Amino acid sequence: MASLRAPLLRAAGAASRRAPASLRIASASRAVASPAAAPSRAFSGSACRSNDFESPFGINSLAKLSDEEEMLREAVRRFATEVVEPKVREMDENEKMDPAIIKGLFEQGLMGIETSQDHGGAGCSFTAAIIVIEELAKVDASVSVLCDVHNTLVNTVLRKYASKELMDKYLPQLSTEVLGSFALSEPSSGSDAFAMKTTCKKDSNGDWIINGSKMWITNSAEAEFFIVFAQGDPSKGYKGISAFAVEKSMGVEIAKKEQKLGIKASSTCTVNFDDVKVPAANLIGEEGKGYKIAIEILNEGRVGIGAQMVGIAQGAYEKSVRYAYDRTQFGKPVASFQGMQFQMADAATEIEAARLLVYNAARLKEEGRPFTKQAAMAKIYSSQVAQSVSGSAIEWAGGVGFTRETGIEKYWRDSKIGAIYEGTSNIQRQTIAKLQEKEMGL
Repeated sequence: MASLRAPLLRAAGAASRRAPASLRIASASRAVASPAAAPSRAFSGSACRSNDFESPFGINSLAKLSDEEEMLREAVRRFATEVVEPKVREMDENEKMDPAIIKGLFEQGLMGIETSQDHGGAGCSFTAAIIVIEELAKVDASVSVLCDVHNTLVNTVLRKYASKELMDKYLPQLSTEVLGSFALSEPSSGSDAFAMKTTCKKDSNGDWIINGSKMWITNSAEAEFFIVFAQGDPSKGYKGISAFAVEKSMGVEIAKKEQKLGIKASSTCTVNFDDVKVPAANLIGEEGKGYKIAIEILNEGRVGIGAQMVGIAQGAYEKSVRYAYDRTQFGKPVASFQGMQFQMADAATEIEAARLLVYNAARLKEEGRPFTKQAAMAKIYSSQVAQSVSGSAIEWAGGVGFTRETGIEKYWRDSKIGAIYEGTSNIQRQTIAKLQEKEMGL
């Protein structure tokens, strides 16, 4: 297996334009030259003024990727195929992430995609992160969501809202070795995320004491760092919630690990806080502004989940279609029958539509334009497509598709979570409907 090392290089740019950093993942046996002379989209992971991105290189399709994004896609595809795929079934059966996979993600530079090079990251675009999530999900949704939550939620919260001191302290660790987790949901606080009971109170020294429990927390079994939301003043409702940077070593307890239908290798645990003392400096943003942080970050996270669902659908489609062309019945490949071809064509069309919804939301986010409605649409539709296509993929492969031998059934199991986490499908429908009403002046 070729070694895939990820040197972090800064993309060349015009002196008058802020040059984005670019991620390079090159095989040790084949060096990839930097396309400095070729024009590349000057997209940044941070929100910028929309007029900075008014067709800088002419009108492009949503499928148009920069040279850096194209190379990233190919490199992640190699990593997923050569490093992740051989371990997928074992991890699924054991319901445990292989530590070597997590280490590999860090070594490839895939855990600090939008983080600046000054903090050990790659400084790439938000779309670059979406590409990584999609490509990993084609092989294993568990690895994909681990990378997704770490990048689009944990790292982004610190980059956008934390003090310089917190960024300087934690982002280099999160880019190179420390896995992060996002602790928002609670037993009584699911879709109503701000009905939380976890409390935060200041002690006599001005530090914070956190008490309570979180549940359904992704990455929690392996994480050493947590973004934690807690209520400081219930009388203020959601305006009493604050966000904190919490190290596991501060006293975080990882409790029950859930046994799930799908994404089994991704840890989902209850996390307890019993008089956990957090330094005053570890408050993220302003006191009482945690709700604003959570809302804005989850909008970005939903685009990531959309990418994960697109990857699941594409992975199931490709694996099943290849099998259907290899299997012969009545003297010809099963996939050559018109009834099968029509189903496959419909599935391919749905996948493409879902992908374009996801890419559109990602580009809107990069351009600093409103994207909340598009993110909700991307998530709800891509989760529906993932369930539909992966279910059809099982049928296209017949009896073999129903067994665990081919791994096709795993895509269907993994797809179901897309309608649930980071905002259920009905929550997405509610968001879309409200924004439609506003746009129509109703």
